[in-house]
Amino acid sequence: MILFMIMLVGGLGYVLVLRPKIRLRRRMADFGLVGSGEGASVRSNVNPRQRRIQEKLQELEEKGNKKKRRTEIRLELLQAGIDINVRKYFLFTGLGALVMALLAMLFGMGIFVALLMGLIGAFGLPKFVLRRMAKSRQKLFTQHFANAIDIMVRGVKSGLPVSECLTIIGREAPDPVGETFRLLVEGQKIGINMEDLLDRGLERMPTAEFKFFSIVLLIQQQTGGNLAATLDGLSNVLRERKKMKDKVKALSSEARTSAMIIGSLPFFVAGMISLINPEYISLLFTETAGNVMLVGGLAWMSIGVLVMSKMINFEM
Repeated sequence: MILFMIMLVGGLGYVLVLRPKIRLRRRMADFGLVGSGEGASVRSNVNPRQRRIQEKLQELEEKGNKKKRRTEIRLELLQAGIDINVRKYFLFTGLGALVMALLAMLFGMGIFVALLMGLIGAFGLPKFVLRRMAKSRQKLFTQHFANAIDIMVRGVKSGLPVSECLTIIGREAPDPVGETFRLLVEGQKIGINMEDLLDRGLERMPTAEFKFFSIVLLIQQQTGGNLAATLDGLSNVLRERKKMKDKVKALSSEARTSAMIIGSLPFFVAGMISLINPEYISLLFTETAGNVMLVGGLAWMSIGVLVMSKMINFEM
């Protein structure tokens, strides 16, 4: 059982952590964002403005990775929009682990299942909730971000300064777009430079769309250029990306529905059996062999759900 759990954790770590980093490294090398292999030759063939954009993108990536390693929990709380400190977060996770372990023991489950439920309440469930809340905020941000850029384009074309356009967006746009731009305006009022403000904004909202916007503003400040035309092109790109995401979601809706039905079917069957014949299914919770079978079944189900989610999850 210990060997199986080690293999399971190792496989999940490779699929969720190591493999995406390797793929990201390869794609960055293909586009010339890292100085190795063929990426270096691609990078040497681009014009100076494109090279500055690539360098700025790589710099933002490195800063984001370092800060995320240092304060990962704090960043997850910021991205989820939860205004609590790390100490309170650990307090809540500890209470959640204790409550789940006590509930498992009250329902007559073994000590092994109670410990497993406590670990899930301490580490698994809070991380899952934070990531779901962060993804929901990022999705809502992306949904309204193109309209905010259109407001800025019209303001720049009419002669308004960039700071005034940011103020209008912060006042008129719905949250979290309005909240992000209000923080930019408030930071400018107290004297923080734009680069640091955009870095902090990327900590709160690490989306590709906001990263493109940050690069456009920083490059325009350093080299100048037609900001309105550049932002107008960015707005069109964001709208096309949204159309593509909606199309992919529509095409994969059948597979998503099948995955939901298959994943919920064992729990539905177990609930029906517990209503019809509780003694028959209670052996899974009261006997050691039943606990092992229950954990093994949940582990295999988790692997299956993970594989199906990876098959139908198309990153844009």
